[in-house]
Amino acid sequence: MYAAVVTAFDAPPSYREFPAPTPTGSDEVLVDVLASGLHPRVRSQASGSHYTSTDELPLIPGVDGVGRTRDGKLRYFVLFDTAVGAMAEQAVIDLRRSIVLPPDSDPVAVAAGMNPAMSSWIALRQRISFAPGQSVLILGATGSSGKLAIQVAKHLGAGRVVAAGRNPGKLATLTGFGADETVSLSGSPEEAADRLGQAAADVDVVIDYLWGAMTAAAMRAIVTQRSDRGKPLSWIEIGSMSGPEAEIPSAALRAARLQIVGSGQGSVPTRDILAELPALAAEIARGTFTVDARPVPLRDVETAWKDADNDQRIVITPN
Repeated sequence: MYAAVVTAFDAPPSYREFPAPTPTGSDEVLVDVLASGLHPRVRSQASGSHYTSTDELPLIPGVDGVGRTRDGKLRYFVLFDTAVGAMAEQAVIDLRRSIVLPPDSDPVAVAAGMNPAMSSWIALRQRISFAPGQSVLILGATGSSGKLAIQVAKHLGAGRVVAAGRNPGKLATLTGFGADETVSLSGSPEEAADRLGQAAADVDVVIDYLWGAMTAAAMRAIVTQRSDRGKPLSWIEIGSMSGPEAEIPSAALRAARLQIVGSGQGSVPTRDILAELPALAAEIARGTFTVDARPVPLRDVETAWKDADNDQRIVITPN
């Protein structure tokens, strides 16, 4: 079969032949891959920088996708941590980590939307007790996951969503995705944090795709400017686009009713993630969320890999 093959962590994958995988367990089947999303998680997998990465090479990237089984059914699947991922003509999937999709589902839309939407969907449904009417601040709202987080939060009943991002052009579009207010993160972290404190000090939940110095500054501003520091604030750390470490002052944890939780692989049991997939897939399939996807043939994976600035979620397809 042909696949996107990573032979060095500092280079994009190349299109080449690779031995087809073989099912080994009773719950494993071989599927023809129809679509697999090029998510940030996939890029970090291929660069060896993800916290689950090993030094194993060569590898085929791709952590999820849509495939067709021999009985003709469409399945969305999530892969175990494996060196033989979804960006190939075929993949071995575990049926217990997959769901059957409606036959008229768009494989590209599902492959593009499930992973980025899952980050906020799982965070709000599994990591905290989110209640309809609560307000949400999204840090890093201009990316694919952030834009979907706006829509997911609204769909799950958020009363107010504040979207924060650095790119002014992209930020201006976020009200079209459901944001009630936007905040610019331009300038220094302290300058941006002051604007966040004025606009979002009293939110109930923060969905954080940034971390780093921006989060540290934002947390100080929001905690100190809350009108009622006894009001619970749930800070959900999902991504680290601004840095892997944040210097959180101890006073922030003592001066307000603040809880900081992470949401990602490991912090949510696999069984709980799988339990959420059918409902999320159904919403994506029926068009509840706007998913901006661009299909790219597998043979062009190296070119697609270098297109990191494109706003669309790239989806690798067999042809």
